[in-house]
Amino acid sequence: MATIGSASLSSPAHASAGLAKPLAELRTFLRQFIAKAFDPYRPEQHYMRGPGPAWRAKHPGGSN
Repeated sequence: MATIGSASLSSPAHASAGLAKPLAELRTFLRQFIAKAFDPYRPEQHYMRGPGPAWRAKHPGGSN
């Protein structure tokens, strides 16, 4: 699993900028989190291609 982090140690110059920066960082974090948490690609569902010739030899008449 990927780790999302932010390293910011500078102090804000203005009070309004002090509030805007954490909100922007929170918005960025949430956007990245949602993109990774709800990624539809699941490689574990695609690694197998189905039964091979040995399975077919043991199970005559079975298509899958």
